[in-house]
Amino acid sequence: MTASRTATLYRMVMDKHVCPYGLKSKYLLESSGYAVDDRWLTTREATDTFKAEHGVETTPQTFIDGKRIGGHDDLRRHLGKPVRNPDAVSYRPVIAIFAIAALMALAGSWATTGALLTVRSGEWFIAISMCVLAIQKLQDVESFATMFLGYDLLARRWLPYAYIYPFAEGLAGVLMLARALDWLSIPVALFIGGIGAASVFYAVYVQKREIKCACVGGDSRVPLGVISLTENVMMVAMALWMLLEPMGEMP
Repeated sequence: MTASRTATLYRMVMDKHVCPYGLKSKYLLESSGYAVDDRWLTTREATDTFKAEHGVETTPQTFIDGKRIGGHDDLRRHLGKPVRNPDAVSYRPVIAIFAIAALMALAGSWATTGALLTVRSGEWFIAISMCVLAIQKLQDVESFATMFLGYDLLARRWLPYAYIYPFAEGLAGVLMLARALDWLSIPVALFIGGIGAASVFYAVYVQKREIKCACVGGDSRVPLGVISLTENVMMVAMALWMLLEPMGEMP
């Protein structure tokens, strides 16, 4: 229906800057069947002049049938596409981490044993998940600690624990992955996993609070809930398993 229609797109294309939303808008129009009259704003002066003439504050700007549609988000709405809400909560980051960790564990098991589902693949899944989650937290320890203090029971009583936690999780994950220094990794995982599980359970199921989880870092939009609880339960389960299943007895 739109194959013969033309849209005019004004976007910044400069030597040192090409507007990513301009590229997105162009692709969106073309994939929706529009022929794009692509007009480049190649200097800051040209961009400022365009904004002043049309009374807009940002570029890119799309025009269809002589009517200004607006920026990239406005164009998505015009074409009936969903628009991301930066404040929306989502479990997607945690699900993505667990999914990739599971695939990495299966790949490792296949490479070493020729089988996908093994005891080691289960252990690797938990250990890799811990490592990746620790990486997320360690990108900005200060932001993580600030969010973590919102619900962790121990951190509220002893603030340094909020800064220690991501390092402890990463250390336990690496040692569990290698099955090295079990005497250290097991108590660390039991301790931080146990405190974490109790903290999440108390905040979500006792206090009925609706807050965000720091499990994937301080800028997380992940709601504190059952999937957040999973991180801590997995650590405890892994530690208990290692106590019951010495390394020498594993297949």
